[in-house]
Amino acid sequence: MADRAKILLVDDREENLIALEAILSSLDLVPVRARSGEEALKALLNTEFALILLDVRMPGMDGFETASHIKRRERTRNIPIIFLTVVDSAPDYAFRSYAAGAVDYLTKPFDPWVLRAKVAVFVELYNMNRRLAEQASMLRDRLAAEIPSGEADVQTAVLPELSRRLTAVEEELARVVDLARKGGDPNLVGPLSDLSHRLNHLRAGFDALS
Repeated sequence: MADRAKILLVDDREENLIALEAILSSLDLVPVRARSGEEALKALLNTEFALILLDVRMPGMDGFETASHIKRRERTRNIPIIFLTVVDSAPDYAFRSYAAGAVDYLTKPFDPWVLRAKVAVFVELYNMNRRLAEQASMLRDRLAAEIPSGEADVQTAVLPELSRRLTAVEEELARVVDLARKGGDPNLVGPLSDLSHRLNHLRAGFDALS
């Protein structure tokens, strides 16, 4: 895929945005800045994001209100959100973060390596989802082209290629699951389980064709 995954960074302080970009600079992604909740919602109208890093404390529309708007939109409700806030925040901030639909919650100052590792896994999940969608689209196109030639041609020309592509995705998912297990992050269980289910469904469909 030529397009790199985009990450939306939402914080009202310029120095925090600069720090986030520096932390994520070694990853293969494109950071996009937003200085307010309103700017974040505007950016989400026309751009697809793999992940949102969202500051809780912002003037005007705070992080919780911004997240509620994001989760109400059909187009953006499934984008994972990691909340960021200072360590002396109200004790119920963590609960409110998860209630607002966040997949994780980190307090500042946070370990740059921890944030980078979490972002890397979510970006990899996003890229794998895109690859699955591309493989499914390619399969539909190939089947539409091959079916007029006969079922035997479909099995000899299309299915072996699909099997190789599907195996590659399965191996990559296994690597990501192992990475998440080593990191001990329970917040990745849901996204990984959903992706595994989708991949198993695709494998079952392939096995039925075979």
